[in-house]
Formats: sequence, C-alpha cells, structure tokens
Amino acid sequence: MRFKNILLLAFTGILAGVVITSCKFPNSEKTQETIPAQVKQVEWSKNLSIYEINVRQFSEEGTFAAVEAQLPRLKELGTDILWLMPIQTIGELNRKGTLGSYYSIKDYKAINPEFGTNEDFKRFVKKAHELGMYVILDWVANHSAWDNALVTEKPDFYQKDSLGKMVSPYDWTDVVAFTYENAEMADYMLGAMKYWVQEFDIDGYRCDVAELVPAEFWNRTRTELDAIKPVFMLAEGEKPWLHSAFEMTYGWEFHNIKNKIAKGEANANDIETYLKKNDTLYPEGAYRMYFITNHDENSWNGTEFERLGDGVKAFYVLTATVPGMPLMYTGQESGLNKRLEFFEKDAVTWGDYEMTYFYKSLLNLKKATPALFNGPWGGSWKRVNTNEDEKVFAFIREKDDSKVLTIVNLSPERISITLNGSEYVGEYTELFSNDNCVFPENTTIELPAWGYEVYFK
Repeated sequence: MRFKNILLLAFTGILAGVVITSCKFPNSEKTQETIPAQVKQVEWSKNLSIYEINVRQFSEEGTFAAVEAQLPRLKELGTDILWLMPIQTIGELNRKGTLGSYYSIKDYKAINPEFGTNEDFKRFVKKAHELGMYVILDWVANHSAWDNALVTEKPDFYQKDSLGKMVSPYDWTDVVAFTYENAEMADYMLGAMKYWVQEFDIDGYRCDVAELVPAEFWNRTRTELDAIKPVFMLAEGEKPWLHSAFEMTYGWEFHNIKNKIAKGEANANDIETYLKKNDTLYPEGAYRMYFITNHDENSWNGTEFERLGDGVKAFYVLTATVPGMPLMYTGQESGLNKRLEFFEKDAVTWGDYEMTYFYKSLLNLKKATPALFNGPWGGSWKRVNTNEDEKVFAFIREKDDSKVLTIVNLSPERISITLNGSEYVGEYTELFSNDNCVFPENTTIELPAWGYEVYFK
C-alpha cells in the first residue's frame, strides 16, 4: 500500500478527526545516529531481479494456474524473485469496490478462492523452484480487514482511539490497525508468517508499510523465519533501521527524482547527489529496490509512460544498472500503458510483449555480470563527468575483471558529449547493438533525446 505521502499527517496523531492515542511505532521515527547493522543476506539473491505479480490482473482467469503457465517466460525474461501481491481472503465489511483490496486481510491463513486452492499454490511454488526461481508473499502486518475474526475474538489486538473505538490507518477505511504493544498479537502474526514458510515452502516476504511495525518485531521475525529456512525479506519503506531485518528496502526517493527529471524539475546531477547520500545512510551492501512502476504507482499516480514520457527506457537503464535490485511489474514487459483498477477486475492486455527484448537484455546482463551484482557481491559506482553533466548521467561499475559503463541522456534534446577522465578507457561490447567499441580518453559520443548506451566487458 502507498503511505509515504501521508506520513506527516499520521505523525500529528490526528487523521480525519480521529485521535490516535495508542499508536506507537518503536524505532520507526528514531533519528539514526549511526548506520544500522545489515542482516545477513541470502547468497542466492546476489545477482537476481524481482517481478511483482498482480494475480487478479495477470490474466483473464486471475488464478495461480494462469500465472504458473507463464513462469518459463518470466524465467527467460530474467526475473527470478517472484513477489505475489497478497493472496489471502479479502474482507467484505467496509470493502472498497466490488472485489476489494488485496491488503484487507480477512484470514491470514486462508487463500483467496478466486486464485485457486492450497494445492494450486503449492504446485505454483514447486514449479517456480524447479525453474530456479523464488517466491515471496506480500504480507500485511499493520492492519486487517474489519471482518477478520480477530476483531471480535481478540479486540485487544487493535489500536483504539480516545473513545475506545478501533481505528483505520489514514484513509484506509476498509482496514483496522493492529497494536504491537500486545505481545500476544505479535506472537499471532509471527505464527501466521511461519505458517506459509512451513506449509508452502515460500522463500520470504515483501512486508507492507513495514515502517509502521516495530523493529523489534521484524528482528525477531527474521531470526525465527531463518531458523526454518533462509528467507529473503523486502520492506515497503526506506528507513535505514529496516536493514537490521530486511535485505532490501524501497528506493522511493530515487523514483521521485526520476519523475522530476522527466518533468524538467530536476537534472542528472541530482542522481549523483542521491547516490552519494544513499551510500552514507545505509549499511554497506544493503539492497535498495529501484523501479519505474509498481502496483501503487500504476493505479494511483499513472503508468510509466504517463509519468516519464519518452524517457521510459532511459530511466529503466539507470534503474537496472545503478547499485540496487531492479523491479518489474505485471504487464511492464508488454509495454502496458493503462492504469489497472485496484478494486475491480481489469486484466492486463499483453499484446506482443513489445518491451521484452529491452528488459530481457538488461536483466540478463545483470544476472551474468559481477559488476552489476547486488549488495556486497557487486561493484561500487563512480560517475564519469562530461561536458553536459546536467543532462547526462554516465558512470562505471567494476568488480574484478567485470566492468560496465552506462551513459544516459536525461533530456529531450540530441546532444554531443565528451567523456572526461580515464577510468572508462578500454574495449567494450555495447549491450543493445552488440557492437565492439574501443574508448580512448576524451571519447565523444552522440546521443539522441533520451538516448542510452550500456557497455560491458
């Protein structure tokens, strides 16, 4: 769920006339004086990318079986971590729309029958594992549906306002907020998370609004899940403290910079500023997840084509080659250019997968090239300055004998640039043309509007 633009409202303790008196999020608002420790990352994630599956909209059938049939194609695309949006039953009380929000959980241990059965999901996970892929589930630990049995059976699991009434976080009126001051509630949630690992052999979780759940809970959860099997954990949030339990956090700020550049409100130098800041705020080697679209962006803020215009490919080249893990969202490889309904059936029109070659080239380069690996397994970055630094972001990543030079024109103008320095000098292959190129010092390159070139060796 999307919450980053309304956190300031919540911090006042007042939202839509409701005073929240019992809402405490230990560590979530703490100013970090030191960089937190990085959780031990699972080695199998070192060179992988992630794909977000919207089961409801992935096909007309909207089932696990329909997605399973496409797993070989997704494997070939180069996306090996499969993040499924919540698959549990959806609340009916105070439901939004006809089908409701995935993030309104009626039963934490029950599969939405629209998607299939327990056996269908087990078969999906097994098939993914046979293909060398990994499955993580979207987990909603901050709130439940109003008709979740816990509301009546365990009312002390929930936050109350000054009048003793349960409350919804923000304007999410279809859900009711938990309180982690209740130890029994935290035990229940941990037990439910263990259930899916033990019973279905999933490989981890993407955790919704993770910053609103205490660090103590996440740290304990990570330890106990890892005791079952090594898991991969993605937090929807970008607070540095999350990395004590999570491999990866969201790169919202980088996403917003890309949107601003597309509108002419920022430039390439802002990317350098961001990446340098990122290197100082987060543990060394922490994974950041970067993207140009996801379920929130697509449904609420517009498709990547609406927001980034002719720069879609240029911005994804950056997304896939800077230090971090790139995300793909349902329909992205087909050039999907419509906002998918969030509470209704609205299946993707797949077309001819017109963007597949572009994305496949980048994601498989990442998988095969140590310089682009994730976290401590990959290379650091160094900017290559040019005579057009406000318009062009060029940089090198290098690890052992592997080297990648990325050059992106982030402007709507055709330009001629000269690369400064000597770090880039050498012989490369260009990813999209497969041309062999030799770069001497002071190399000059012509780039079309929103043009990009990726060189590797």
